Amino acid sequence: MSGISVIVLRAAGTNCDAETAYAFRKAGAETDLVHINRLADGDASLDDYQILAIPGGFTYGDDISAGKILASELLHRVGDQLRRFVDSDRLVIGICNGFQVLVKMGLLPGWEPRQEHVTLTNNDSNRFEDRWINLSIASTKSAFLRENDVIYLPIAHGEGKFVVDSQATLDRLEQGNQVVLKYCSREGAEGCYPINPNGSMGSVAGICDTTGRVFGLMPHPERYVERHHHPRWTREDTPEEGDGLRFFRNSVNYFS
Repeated sequence: MSGISVIVLRAAGTNCDAETAYAFRKAGAETDLVHINRLADGDASLDDYQILAIPGGFTYGDDISAGKILASELLHRVGDQLRRFVDSDRLVIGICNGFQVLVKMGLLPGWEPRQEHVTLTNNDSNRFEDRWINLSIASTKSAFLRENDVIYLPIAHGEGKFVVDSQATLDRLEQGNQVVLKYCSREGAEGCYPINPNGSMGSVAGICDTTGRVFGLMPHPERYVERHHHPRWTREDTPEEGDGLRFFRNSVNYFS
């Protein structure tokens, strides 16, 4: 083990916490599954961890909008802990529902406190999209990314369309290298549905804050860390490690 401790946050409706914890353990970290109530009641503290992971799922049934209730709960119940964590040299990852939480808290893109310049809304297809997609790593600004190539990961969401409040916001994200993942073809080219499975503006699949330490993405890296997670692992010569493992390993290596 690396000595790096990860807190994987849970709430009602979270359903990817065990997979996320497994991925971090495989990358060499120690992990704890912690319910939001334990943080709010003082039974656990973010101060004891180097990485905060907010995994996928449908927290509180995604009532109101996806991730909104958990975002409000974090701000109002553990806001001081969270601000202290983010302001220190520590890492935050939000996957799928966790990404929705981060943008609805205003932690992403992280320009002004609690300001929502971006959000994630209903897919253009008006249905839940559950498929494997290709992604280009558009920037290595995020501490979770170190390689510029095309990778293969699954998605599973109904509200994954990335939208911005203005073209100026998208330009600012691009110019600041904060757009770190984009939906693409196998050859790396952008395109329409199903290459861009939800209609995201700019084909954006993941962004980071200005420091590179807070990262959110809609695809699920924790669902492809082993060879046999690949949908065609019995028919193709797939690598021993899944493309998703690099996200977790890079974050652990960040502290070394």
